[in-house]
Amino acid sequence: MRVDEDRLTATYMLASRKHGTLYLGSALDLIARVSDHRAGAASKFTAKYAVTKLVWFQPFMLVSEARDREYEMKKWRREWKINLIERDNPNWNDLFPILIGAELPRPPKI
Repeated sequence: MRVDEDRLTATYMLASRKHGTLYLGSALDLIARVSDHRAGAASKFTAKYAVTKLVWFQPFMLVSEARDREYEMKKWRREWKINLIERDNPNWNDLFPILIGAELPRPPKI
């Protein structure tokens, strides 16, 4: 199934904190899915362990591609997932504000 332009289909990783609990998934609509995780409504696991910080995602045109990538990555060692996150997001920043177009707070000027 091809996605429409209003949705971002992706494979994604959430974390509770830097080097904390990880959750790997795929979604037809990444913004809606991460919003559900943040509200505690998407998964009992993410709600129980407060895994709500979007730390990595990879967009796809086809839902099947995102799902295949998720299944491939679920076989990975934790270390490989952490390396992927740190390659693209070394500070483990929450990418959700960027995804929805909100401006991130800027550090104070010194």
